[in-house]
Amino acid sequence: MAAARRGKAGDPRAGFRRDAGEPGPAVPQGLLRAARKNGQLNLAGRDLSEVPANVWRINLDVPEEAHQNLSFGAADRWWEQTDLTKLILASNKLQCLSEDVRLLPALTVLDVHDNQLTSIPSAIGFLENLQKLNVSHNKLKNIPEELTQLKHLKSLLLQHNELSHLPDGFGQLISLEELDLSNNQLATIPSSFASLTSLVRLNLAHNQLKKLPAEISAMKSLKQLDCTKNQLETVPSELASMASLEQLYLRKNKLQYLPVFPSCKLLKELHVGENQIEVLSAEHLKHLNSLCVLELRDNKLKSLPDEITLLQGLERLDLTNNDISSLPCALGSLPQLKLLALEGNPLRTIRRDMLQKGTQELLKYLRSKIQDDITSPSEGSPVTAMTLPSESRINIHAITALKVLEYSEKRAAVIPDEIFNAVGSNSVTTVNFSKNQLNEIPKRIVELKESVCDVNLGFNKLCSISLELCVLHKLTHLDIRNNFLTSLPEEMEALIRLQIINLCFNRFKIFPNVLYRIPTLETILLSNNQVGSIDPLQIRKIDKLGTLDLQNNDLLQVPPELGNCVNLRTLLLEGNPFRTPRAAILAKGTAAVLEYLRSRIPT
Repeated sequence: MAAARRGKAGDPRAGFRRDAGEPGPAVPQGLLRAARKNGQLNLAGRDLSEVPANVWRINLDVPEEAHQNLSFGAADRWWEQTDLTKLILASNKLQCLSEDVRLLPALTVLDVHDNQLTSIPSAIGFLENLQKLNVSHNKLKNIPEELTQLKHLKSLLLQHNELSHLPDGFGQLISLEELDLSNNQLATIPSSFASLTSLVRLNLAHNQLKKLPAEISAMKSLKQLDCTKNQLETVPSELASMASLEQLYLRKNKLQYLPVFPSCKLLKELHVGENQIEVLSAEHLKHLNSLCVLELRDNKLKSLPDEITLLQGLERLDLTNNDISSLPCALGSLPQLKLLALEGNPLRTIRRDMLQKGTQELLKYLRSKIQDDITSPSEGSPVTAMTLPSESRINIHAITALKVLEYSEKRAAVIPDEIFNAVGSNSVTTVNFSKNQLNEIPKRIVELKESVCDVNLGFNKLCSISLELCVLHKLTHLDIRNNFLTSLPEEMEALIRLQIINLCFNRFKIFPNVLYRIPTLETILLSNNQVGSIDPLQIRKIDKLGTLDLQNNDLLQVPPELGNCVNLRTLLLEGNPFRTPRAAILAKGTAAVLEYLRSRIPT
């Protein structure tokens, strides 16, 4: 008999007696009887100030009914009982747990949340099968080192306690997938967290953390990280390498700037409200292709970059209570945006009554102003090649420190030589010549071919792309929206690192064939053109393509074979004259559209 063998060694009566001074059971026999059959015992909300001994010994002692009934039917064979695997003691008045918890080695779930526990018994280390431990909403001041021996533990809930430190051996919990340490008094996190490589959800909110250890980036499975309401002034740059991260909460801290997230391509939600952030740059946005929610309320932002349009899947943008005086009109072209919160900003370019009409009317207004950005540039004389360097306002700091060559919003017909001369031997990675009146690409841009990877020539008067652009072999991002382009040169296939190309608001009637031959492309933005057809077989060959925006074109039909492009995470087709898929299908999102198209493929 397996249960009897676990009695006290050396005492033949072990498990078959009750000590004279032991109080009677506070747990109904019916519950214990059921627990012996199904392995689960729920004692939540029973006003228990201690756990009765017969609960810990449920698999050791002969049950009470055995003394009263010596004829057992098949249903009452207590010696064939099931080991207890789930014990719920939540919402009682327990101040401690007995070391006798070791008598339940088969437990996989132990829930003691909402009690008055000040400690966890060291015997917890004997529960080698434990997978879920909930000790939240207690009064714990420390965690026993023995807890770190639980190699099969997957979920550990410790929120709402009084923990000020964690054992160094925490990294031994190698199976842990969920860890909640929120609402404690932690000032540091042990570096051994680096070993928690199975962790998917980590909640550190409402503590006293001044910094996060760089080792946290080793958590390669982490999808959700919540550091809300701490005292963080910076975020380790290593955080940017966490490729699995989908939700990041950094609200209510002391951050003055955001890190750049080059590897967080799956990040869907970024919450950084109630900080002291002053700048949101193009560099922050260009890698966040999957972002759906961007929450920046209660910061010190003064402006929003045009590159906000790279976030083609953005559904919610909260800019409440910042210092923003104007918005980029291109914001109106974000296809999925359902909520744009702007209250508490000193906006001068948008009337208050327009703000009160709601998100969709505001976006419609911004879209109507997009062409005005081209046709009504800022006041002042056109800049020519003869402009003096002092008038050109060359930003040497931007070139040397930020590796940015900027000459935008100048109404320039050409880029002055002094601008290129200022580069000297510096390595420039970003070029911004947007919002000018360029009708050709500056020839001297080839001088930057060894370093430049991001070029913005949007909002100009370009009718064609010259070969100078095609030799920029390190180019990863190219923005040439709002020009007069009708085609792209075949030589562009030499751009073997190109990931994002923005061709919105041009005059393309045909999908540029050269794009089919750039396999590194991840995002193609081609909305508001006159494209009449696409080749799904060629698009499928661009196997890294995740975003394809073809809104407001002249597509008369959508080829069903496009449904086989399963790598597409965002496919935007609204505003075309085709009849199917219908608007109701489009509204369901990319996955539904692709599934519908596959169902239409002739068999």
